Amino acid sequence: MARGISPLFDASCNAWGRPLDIMAALGHGRSYGQQSWVLGRSLPGIVFCGLWAHLKDRPQAPTAALVTDVGNDLLYGSSVQQIIDWVGICLERLADAKASCVLTGLPVNSLRKLEAWRYRFFRTVLFPKCRLDLPTIQQRAWDLNEGIIRLADESGVHVALPDATWYGLDPIHIRSKKMALAWREFMAPWNKMPEAALSQKSAGDWLYLRRLRPLERKWLGFRQSQGQPAGRLADGTQISLF
Repeated sequence: MARGISPLFDASCNAWGRPLDIMAALGHGRSYGQQSWVLGRSLPGIVFCGLWAHLKDRPQAPTAALVTDVGNDLLYGSSVQQIIDWVGICLERLADAKASCVLTGLPVNSLRKLEAWRYRFFRTVLFPKCRLDLPTIQQRAWDLNEGIIRLADESGVHVALPDATWYGLDPIHIRSKKMALAWREFMAPWNKMPEAALSQKSAGDWLYLRRLRPLERKWLGFRQSQGQPAGRLADGTQISLF
C-alpha cells in the first residue's frame, strides 16, 4: 500500500467521490499485531495503532475499509491462527463502525512459482530476522489465505483475490504499472464507475503523499509524532496516517 499510495487514494476517490476523509494504517512490512521494523523505520501493529480511536471520534458517515497486506506477519514468525485473530479484531471494529469491507487474499499463486533464491533475497532485505524456509512460508501462506477467506465468509465481508500477473520479480508487491488496475479491481464492489479509465498521477502527487508522516513511528531509533490529518488534497480530501 505504501508503494502504491497515490493510485490507491485516486481509486478510493473514483469509487466514493470527492472529497473523502481517508484514514490509513500502512507501511512497508506492516504487522497487524506487533511492532514492525523495516529499513530503519518502526510502526505499531495495526490492531494497536491510533486509527481506531480516531475512527470512533469521526462524525457518523458512510464508511468503507480495504483490509489488505495480511501476509507480512508470517515473516515475523506469527502463527497462522494469531494472524487470523488479529484480522478478526479489525473486522469486528470495522463492523462496529458499519463499514463496508473488502478483504484481499494473499498472492498464493505468485508465491507458488517463487524460486528459492528470489525468496532468500527479499527475505534478507526486508525481513532479515526471518529464518523460515520457502516451503514453510508457502504452506503457511496457503493456510492463512484459506483461513482469512473463511473469516471473511463468516463476517459477511467481500473477498478480492489478487491476479498472479500483477506480480513480477518481487513476489509479494504488485508491479508499479499494475497498481492502478489492482486497486480498481479491489474496490470494484464500491465503484460507481467500474469501467472508468485508470488515471495517471504526477510524480509531484506521489512525492507529496509519500512524505506524509503517520501519527507515531520510530525512525533510526528516534520517536516521531505527527498531528492528524497529515495532509489535504486540492479537492478537499483529508488524509490521516497511523
